[in-house]
Amino acid sequence: MKPSYHPQLVNGRWGDPALYIEFMFERRALLFDLGELNALPNRKILRISDIFISHTHMDHFIGFDHLLRILVGRDKRLALYGPPGLIDQVAHKLAAYTWNLVENYQADFTLSVTELQPAGGAWRARFSCRNGFRREEHEKIDVRDGILLDEPTLQVSCAILDHKIPCLAFALQERFHVNVWKNRLQARGLPTGPWLQSLKQAVLRGEPDQTPIAIPGQDAMSPDQDLISLGELKNDILRIVPGQKIAYVVDTLYNGANARRIIALAQDADQLFIEAPFLQRDAAHAAARYHLTAHQAGTLARQAAVKSCTPFHFSARYNGQDEDLLAEALSAFHGT
Repeated sequence: MKPSYHPQLVNGRWGDPALYIEFMFERRALLFDLGELNALPNRKILRISDIFISHTHMDHFIGFDHLLRILVGRDKRLALYGPPGLIDQVAHKLAAYTWNLVENYQADFTLSVTELQPAGGAWRARFSCRNGFRREEHEKIDVRDGILLDEPTLQVSCAILDHKIPCLAFALQERFHVNVWKNRLQARGLPTGPWLQSLKQAVLRGEPDQTPIAIPGQDAMSPDQDLISLGELKNDILRIVPGQKIAYVVDTLYNGANARRIIALAQDADQLFIEAPFLQRDAAHAAARYHLTAHQAGTLARQAAVKSCTPFHFSARYNGQDEDLLAEALSAFHGT
């Protein structure tokens, strides 16, 4: 199965947390955490539609200003999701700058900021460049089962973890994945091309089986063959399988409550990106800092039955010992 989502740790295992997930078949990307973004090309930043922020410690939020610098003056809407207090923190960031000339911009960059509440629900506010980034439309919204983003093709959910403050972990779930049987396509004499992507999108949107799909390059003498129903194509040339799942966990204390939430969120994920700052020999220090050890990270990955575990967010105290951190995490993951 060719994956729909391509994840990339912007700053590798050692740098500020920022997980960039590019959509293979769209000019779109999601970002999990807002650490330093200098390594991310502007063309990739421009594809970001939604950013999910675990918490606002500096190494998870310092990229906000860089992002703002790239996007101001562009006609773009960007959605941010994060923990309690995020709206005020974004407002303070924006208020640190002078916006007296923004009326000269023809484009209007807009931020939609959603902060989750531990008691349930969330608050959402809007900040528009054209209005000098003054807070607008502050409203209470419903959030069920931790689902922050719910679209026809994907869902992003979260769990609140304890980092001595609320810290969010996230899971991106593709609803299902659509593959084309190339041998069946050839057997029917159907061409390849962009129409196949339109076909896939129609399936992902849940359009009815009677929906006509235009097939380019059909015999001009047989106009009735220019359209084939979605249902017929689904049965003949498509294979629909469970979608891709990527989970992201950072900055959390290892205890029973956090472990249960992480395991439930990441269950059966194709890939889990999980912090592993400390070695197990320093477990007491990790607990005092409300972080995981590499062994704890690997254990959680194994208990969640994920297919692949990517440890990262290594502590600088272990410079040159990345192999030790990796070995400890992956041995716990594999149960060896």
